[in-house]
Parts: sequence; structure tokens; C-alpha cells
Amino acid sequence: MAAAFRKAAKSRQREHRERSQPGFRKRLGLLEKKKDYKLRANDYHKKQDFLRALRKKALEKNPDEFYYKMTRAKLQDGVHLIKENKEEVTPEQLKLMRTQDIKYIEMKRVAEAKKIERLKSELHLLDFQGKQQNKHVFFFDTKKEVEQFDIATHLQTAPELVGRVFNRPRIETLQKEKVKGVTPETRLKRIAKERQRQYDCLTQRIEREKKLFVVAQKIQTRKDLMDKTQKVKVKKETVNTPAIYRFQTRRKR
Repeated sequence: MAAAFRKAAKSRQREHRERSQPGFRKRLGLLEKKKDYKLRANDYHKKQDFLRALRKKALEKNPDEFYYKMTRAKLQDGVHLIKENKEEVTPEQLKLMRTQDIKYIEMKRVAEAKKIERLKSELHLLDFQGKQQNKHVFFFDTKKEVEQFDIATHLQTAPELVGRVFNRPRIETLQKEKVKGVTPETRLKRIAKERQRQYDCLTQRIEREKKLFVVAQKIQTRKDLMDKTQKVKVKKETVNTPAIYRFQTRRKR
């Protein structure tokens, strides 16, 4: 009894799923409804039309055609990928721009500038390594004068003082005046070492002030970009310079 009931239930489910059709064509399989056929046919023809349009576009394409996106696109596993240009920012600059405000950066930059000016006034930049060395050119008429030329005699100073670019007295001055406060060689070396240390400190402070100035410019540029005014990018951002934009001229009320 139960087996007959289950068989009748399966027969009703099969009749519900399949479309009714004449008995003489049941051997041909399921009779498809017209709406199902139209959906399948429309999908097939849509794909064929799309492929036909792509073939036509490929045949009519100019092989010498170029556009700038080609320089940033590449084919990987059959998929076109566009490489996005990342902003050139060092990790230190990114950390400062995310955590500090432009007023704080500007305050630190002004403090560094004041320290630089104070160091410059103390050192006078007499023999600074970054300074271009001056040249003293002597002119002669004959080769004999060049061979007999003695720079100490020509400058009228002692041979030990020829290499100096400052504080180079003449022999007559040395004869008239007495040398005061003779400094030992060890003290001179210690003074020269201390002066070189101060010059190195000055170089580092100048470099730090430049970096803070660049960070302040980049933060200000990002704040300006928050404005909804129409703008055009003129120059990309680099490590040492911010990006340059040209904003639409708008009269302020």
C-alpha cells in the first residue's frame, strides 16, 4: 500500500515538472516551451552579435594608433590591468602628514630656520665644504716667468701661510708686529675638529628644514584638493616637490 502511494506521488511530480505532450513523441524527450526557447535563442544571438562587433573593430583598428593609457596597461592572464601611479612620498613624510598638522610642521620649520641663521652668523662660512672655492689667476708673458714663479714671494707672505684663504698677513706685517697667543698644534686640531662638527650640524639642519618645507607644501596641497572647485593636474608629485594643480578661476563673493 505504501509502495503504491510513493509511486503515485513520483508520477504526479514528474507530470508537474514536464510539459504535457502527445504520447507518440515522448520518445523524443522533453517538449520545450516557446518562452524558454526564445530566452535561450536571444541570449545566443546577443553573444554572437557581440563577438561579430569585436571582430569588426579588431579588423578596422589602426596598428599605429597610440593613446597614453597604453603606457600604464599590461596584459596578464588575458586580462588588461591598468597600473595606477602611486604618489611619491617617503615613509617619514607620510607619517608626518597623517599625524601632524600643517601649523605644527611650519612651527618646526621656522625654528630650524632660526637655528640655521644663528649657526651661519657664528661660523661665518669661511671654509665651508659646500661653498665654492675662489680662484686666484696669475698672468705671465713668457714661459720662463711661469717656471720661476713663487707664489709666496709674489704674495709677499710666509710659505706656511700660502694655503690660507683668510688671515694671511704679509712678511712686513709679521716683522713689525709680534705674534700673540701662540696656539699649540693639539689645540689647533681640536678647534678645527669642533668647527667641522658645527659645519656638519649646519648641513643637517639645512636638509631638515628643506624636508619640513616640502611636507608643509604637500599637506597644504591635500587641503586645497578638498575644495570642490574644478582643477587640472599640471605636474605629478615627487619626493622633493608637491603636486601642482591649476584651479578654475572663481570670483569670491
